[in-house]
Amino acid sequence: MAVEVTRRRYGAGVVAVAATALALQAPPQPTNDLPNPFETVEHYFRMPEGRTWGATSAVEVDRDGASIWVGERCGANTCLDSPLDPVLEFDRRGTLVTSFGAGMMIFPHGIHVDKDGNIWMTDGQDNAPRRARGAAPDSPLPAAPAKRIGHQVFKFSPQGKLLMTLGTPGGAREPGYFYQPNDVLVAPNGDIFVSEGHASTEGSNARILKFDKTGKLLTSFGKFGKGRGEFDQPHALAMDSKGRLFVGDRGNNRIQIFDQNFKYITEWSQFSRPSGIAIDRHDTIYVADSESGSVNPAHGDWKRGIRIGSAKDGAIRWFIPDPAQNPPNTSAAEGVAVDRAGNIYGAEVGPRAVKKYVPRK
Repeated sequence: MAVEVTRRRYGAGVVAVAATALALQAPPQPTNDLPNPFETVEHYFRMPEGRTWGATSAVEVDRDGASIWVGERCGANTCLDSPLDPVLEFDRRGTLVTSFGAGMMIFPHGIHVDKDGNIWMTDGQDNAPRRARGAAPDSPLPAAPAKRIGHQVFKFSPQGKLLMTLGTPGGAREPGYFYQPNDVLVAPNGDIFVSEGHASTEGSNARILKFDKTGKLLTSFGKFGKGRGEFDQPHALAMDSKGRLFVGDRGNNRIQIFDQNFKYITEWSQFSRPSGIAIDRHDTIYVADSESGSVNPAHGDWKRGIRIGSAKDGAIRWFIPDPAQNPPNTSAAEGVAVDRAGNIYGAEVGPRAVKKYVPRK
């Protein structure tokens, strides 16, 4: 059997890593011991007086290359019944300049800015009535909401005008859509890719849906599993300069790479457990791992943080580690973005923050 090999760089040395056949036979070695040429800037983004940061997994750079868009969960980890706007734009100085989307979504999760500057957002939960935590299983449910929302994908203009909505309000499973949409990406030709499925149990939905630029469904690809073209939480999407589609297959601790018709190309495990992926115009890849180490003992030898390398060959150069040593729940960046100047942004669910990382001088 032919074995595809990618290369990972450690300073002047190079270590070969089997990314396909051998990776299935022997677990890859953790890529923890790499230099970190970035320094952290905390509290760079300023909320208006009286508003505090909630959880966020969604961060993206504006078309101008400097302003930052964030999907923020309304000062908590949900926007249910909140009057706050979840879609926020900060200028290059970290000042909030635009906000919108109040009452439209429950759980902003994934974000994308297309080539025309429009903002796409996924909503990963719904407002169906649920029993309070700890309530008896036979206790009555709260009253149903007058209007069901959730599990949709929205396209906004930069001014907040709703331009397109994909999905059934409140969610739908195959052949309908969506249920737990994780991320969205628009290809240069206008085709829209949406990944869905946030559970790691057998029978969970786990697929990528492809739409044309008008929102017409073209195809659905993938299912829950561990094989090629199968997924366990397809949590992140990105595309390189060649038009290859990178899927952060988080529950399987790998990135799978396809062409835009879902022809399998390869997979990489050296970037750990991918929650978020960004690829810049130089084909540098940034992969956020918020779920390894103490958060997921099955992947406990790997450290959480942001791994930075080449989308061309998978070589890793740098690693920004999570400063928290043994958190019990998700920690460090879940979403990741990079601006035109090379500054990196990490959207954090557990710590409820967006951090900026700048190259050391």
